[in-house]
Amino acid sequence: MTDITTLWNTEQSVGDWVEASGDLQEGNDLDTAILISLFTDRLARADDDFEGADRRGWWGDVDQDYPVGSRLWLLRRQKLTVATANKAENYASEALKWLIDDGVVASITPVTQIVYPNRLNLVITYQKPGLSAVTKRYFWVWETK
Repeated sequence: MTDITTLWNTEQSVGDWVEASGDLQEGNDLDTAILISLFTDRLARADDDFEGADRRGWWGDVDQDYPVGSRLWLLRRQKLTVATANKAENYASEALKWLIDDGVVASITPVTQIVYPNRLNLVITYQKPGLSAVTKRYFWVWETK
């Protein structure tokens, strides 16, 4: 059984399911797993820099081995610097680690690209066991308006 296809709406910064022939479209399991891993808000750690008392996160993470999502949301108020780009790579690696641990991919590497004056892109390269590497580009990881 395959997962429901999730596509990212860049205008609204939300993921949504795709309808096909009166039903939800299936497939793109790995793409959906990467989207959910990167763009669902992981619970901020106590030592993270965040405003207020809301550490976000997901209730389904309670007593789970791997928390869902990433801490990329913590970068929303940061200036666009090399340090911010490095944090984004670290947060993405942390969020995607489960794909390697579970044997879904043999390798996965996030690389950020600063696009001055106001955008940070994320390029994810992964390789499934025994197959060629695939690259996905996310041009909306971080952006000031």
